[in-house]
Amino acid sequence: MSKVLSNKSNLQVLYEDNHIIIVNKRAGDIVQGDKTGDKPLSDIVKEFLAEKYNKQGNVYLGTVHRLDRPTTGLVIFSKTSKALPRLNKLFVSKDISKTYWAIVKNQPPKSKDTLIHWLKKNPKNNKSTAYYKEIKDSKKAILHYSIIKKLDNYYLLEINLETGRHHQIRTQLACIGCSIKGDLKYGFNRSNKDASISLHARHISFIHPVSKIELNITAPLPKDPIWDACII
Repeated sequence: MSKVLSNKSNLQVLYEDNHIIIVNKRAGDIVQGDKTGDKPLSDIVKEFLAEKYNKQGNVYLGTVHRLDRPTTGLVIFSKTSKALPRLNKLFVSKDISKTYWAIVKNQPPKSKDTLIHWLKKNPKNNKSTAYYKEIKDSKKAILHYSIIKKLDNYYLLEINLETGRHHQIRTQLACIGCSIKGDLKYGFNRSNKDASISLHARHISFIHPVSKIELNITAPLPKDPIWDACII
């Protein structure tokens, strides 16, 4: 990635209380450690908390969900062992509402639609393939999209997921001829300058698992001319 990635000094924290911290992930950050050995966002958040609260020793942080490395937007972490299983339960029961924004070159067949596919992951190339009928080892994937803005050369889509599958949005949009801008893996013809893809976890809403208050958090868009044009 050519851009400066997150560190504890430039971390964009969107919400924090005793049990939860929500950050705006930059493109290129990995949420959890992987074979690359790059410092994950989880470690950066731990460093931020240790410095902010002058904590000595290990800082507890639970990873609730992940975003693909080239994407941006909202990531929730648990600060307590009490909140982590409750947050996990919210994701499993689909009681967390997540909205994504995606920029695509080609106009979708309909202004809004529900896409239903069966996705099969190939672990060798870390890529999923969409099928219109169930096949062996495939998982059903459902999303809802709508065109919310026509740009000069692109379309801004808003997407809501019913399921959470590997590369689901990327795979399903590519299947209808609408690969996400910059997503070479799923058919876009050129990369973004910073190696990101134009997919952003924009909004999340849920009932706090401990305080029971309703949280509605929106992640600011990346600093980029095309994302600037998406502001509504």
